[in-house]
Amino acid sequence: MVLDDLDKRILRQLQQDASLTNHALAAQVHASPPTCLRRVNRLFREGVIARQVAILAPEKIGPSLTAFVEITLDHQATEKQLEFEKLVAQEGAVQQCYRVSPGPDFVLVIQVADMPAYHALAHRLFATHANVRNVRSFFSILRSKFETQLEI
Repeated sequence: MVLDDLDKRILRQLQQDASLTNHALAAQVHASPPTCLRRVNRLFREGVIARQVAILAPEKIGPSLTAFVEITLDHQATEKQLEFEKLVAQEGAVQQCYRVSPGPDFVLVIQVADMPAYHALAHRLFATHANVRNVRSFFSILRSKFETQLEI
């Protein structure tokens, strides 16, 4: 899909504030409200906009420990990787899961309340999973930048 200048303006603005009404968004991107609505609907339909969410401040609601976890599997066959992805996808504390190369097979971003919660999760996901060979965890001591916006 080719994005024109109006599409890009809409996407930039929605990344800043997706709660804008269609009229407010249209005014910000210098388009008519009907044109803006058609464009936003097309961007959703085409999958350019995957979803709209509220980004919460973890320290305000409880889960305040962020862990970055490298996972190496014993067997890297596609079905074994898919099995591991399915396992971690069911766990709400796993915020992100990436297959990576080279190095470990996966990198996870995990958000939990505290270290005991991390240990319980690690036991559930890694210690009892026969195909997990190595786990290496890093814990955030300060989040100095967090953005969700993509450069367009």
